[in-house]
Amino acid sequence: MTESTAHATALPLDEQIVLVTGGARGLGRAISQAFLDAGACVLVDYHASRDEAEALAAAHPERAVAVRGDVRDRAEVEALFAAGESAFGGPVTTVINNALVDFSFDGDGRAKADEIAYGAFAAQFAGSVEGALNTVQSALSGFERAGSGRIVNIGTNLFQNPVVPYHDYTAAKAALLSLTRTFASDLGPRGITVNMVSGGLLRTTDASAATPAAVFDAIAASTPLRRVTTPTEFADAVLFFASPWSRAVTGQNLVVDGGLVAD
Repeated sequence: MTESTAHATALPLDEQIVLVTGGARGLGRAISQAFLDAGACVLVDYHASRDEAEALAAAHPERAVAVRGDVRDRAEVEALFAAGESAFGGPVTTVINNALVDFSFDGDGRAKADEIAYGAFAAQFAGSVEGALNTVQSALSGFERAGSGRIVNIGTNLFQNPVVPYHDYTAAKAALLSLTRTFASDLGPRGITVNMVSGGLLRTTDASAATPAAVFDAIAASTPLRRVTTPTEFADAVLFFASPWSRAVTGQNLVVDGGLVAD
């Protein structure tokens, strides 16, 4: 895409080829399933969850394929895109940066400020920032050929409301928000949108399984909707940013947490 084609019509969801990183379990699985339900073709990226990824792909044999790829490894990411094009006969048009590197939402077990080492930050930055950089840069040539490009990054409401200071995780997601906004500005003239969807604790994913029920209940009582957001509800917002309905929206961070945090 050049500046002259920057206003190309966004593809309908059922014409999109979507890469969901970490797309086999938890929130990633809900996002993959939401796109499949909307008629899209989905490249389900996984790192260790081979069985889950292949089961999801087997349930949608014409429109889903499971491919292992570590988003921190540029060569593996480029192989993901090649596998998607081979499977679906066209380039990836939509990238969902959801992969989470080795993290559990356990407030009692988290590293405190006086003990956390920079290595923990580096690990989260590699997953969130380096991973997104790898997927976005690998996607650009395909976006140009497809005439459409949508990037949705997954963030957190802990930016605004660090009720549990997960120092490394929140810092990495804050950097990803910055990348979302600067890339939106840089890629906008090429007709590519870059947005973020940020949630709180979701009920329930593998990452939030360590959270005590009392914490979920306290969060629910604090939201206007009086309940904790589910992965399926969160995925609905991701689809909005990928759809033609959001064609004039870029560089934005939408908080989806039942109204707990006002952005």
